[in-house]
Amino acid sequence: MKNKTLLKKVKMLGYPLFEKEESLDVNATLAEVVQSKNLRLLEGFPLLLANSAEKGLFNYDMVKWHLKKPFDKLYLSKLVLMSLVLYEVLNVKFSWADKLYKLLSFKKEDYNEMLGKLKRGKELQVANNSMSPERLKNTFKNYFKEEESKLTELAYMKEEFGLEYALSQVFSSKQKELFLKRLRGEKMTKTEREYYSRVVRKKVEALANPELHRLAQKVK
Repeated sequence: MKNKTLLKKVKMLGYPLFEKEESLDVNATLAEVVQSKNLRLLEGFPLLLANSAEKGLFNYDMVKWHLKKPFDKLYLSKLVLMSLVLYEVLNVKFSWADKLYKLLSFKKEDYNEMLGKLKRGKELQVANNSMSPERLKNTFKNYFKEEESKLTELAYMKEEFGLEYALSQVFSSKQKELFLKRLRGEKMTKTEREYYSRVVRKKVEALANPELHRLAQKVK
């Protein structure tokens, strides 16, 4: 597998480097990241793990299955441990993180040793690479923040679309326009004010009726 192709797939897990491809095997991609020994990719492993696990796509056993060499499997374990430690240092909580820790039966002393190094700003030795604590933290914070922003934007768009759809079920295009003008406090012409008062206001008052809302919730 060419490195360029791997970097493209990595982008889809929230670590953008090249163009996006249509589909990928998440666990196979994580295995390729481990095998690559590429420092830049390994620094992004905590981000890739978080994005994959948050979407319910990460399966440790499947990643391990793709790794045929014993030392690659060991590197995977170390990278996961490093990721869990990084989440704690950054105070990022994931519901799956504790389960993963228990699943892999990490030794408490190994966890605490890595945790202490990361907190003190000491370099971590993982997969024959010296990992900079600052680069690990910055890579995760910068890209994970961007991913969270995308999710927030998507949620907002869905909410806006839902409101737009609901308004279109109640008001005609012109009525919806006047409703939004009134809502925003925008100036209306005399004709618009009269139409709003004569037609739109009655619909608005009906929608604002709490008893009607309660009944609508029952029969929807």
